[in-house]
Amino acid sequence: MPLSAESLTKNFFRESKDSNCFSAVEELSLRLEEGTVTVLTGRSGGGKTTVLNMMSGLLVPTKGRVLLDDTDIYSLTDKELSKLRNDRFGVVPQGQTAIHSLNVIENILLPYAIYGEKTDDAVRNRADDLLQRLDIAQLSSAKPAQLSGGELRRMAIARAVIKKPNFIFADEPTGDLDDENTKTVFEFFRSAADEGAAVLIVTHEECAAEYADRVIKMASGKIV
Repeated sequence: MPLSAESLTKNFFRESKDSNCFSAVEELSLRLEEGTVTVLTGRSGGGKTTVLNMMSGLLVPTKGRVLLDDTDIYSLTDKELSKLRNDRFGVVPQGQTAIHSLNVIENILLPYAIYGEKTDDAVRNRADDLLQRLDIAQLSSAKPAQLSGGELRRMAIARAVIKKPNFIFADEPTGDLDDENTKTVFEFFRSAADEGAAVLIVTHEECAAEYADRVIKMASGKIV
């Protein structure tokens, strides 16, 4: 099933030229299909992260809708939207989001702990597989303070996909990675799409196009 953004607009109240309103995204429509990788690219400040956050249920649009199964996700209650994000969306945000009191494997399994869901052998086997595929298996018992920025980023990716979400949103997922691990991450997202997920990646990496079904360039809040 697709996830569709219809005429999304996001305004922020701040001084901008002759106005006190800054338009980060203007009347943008975008459809994410399962089994595909969509890359959003363009210069910083073009609205890419804002689009990702609105489509992933993290930022309420000023205007427009985000439709899943003909339901506008922003018509849901906070509780319903939170559960939807936990079950069907996987988000890899910019920056570090590790829980420092938990080790790597506990951080990865956190989406299950939030709603008190049990982690059986199948879940733990999937976590182990993700650790292997992202080349951090040796760090499963380590605390976040012992990890490099790139290792923390790969841990966040594993946590985002542990529940096999229908939609994966990754905001600059290779920002702290060297060339070899950048390739590993993009190959991972490509395989996630081949297994049925819809993947949206915000990135400045030119090599991302090699793994994408489409590349969309943004500037000044619009698709160009």
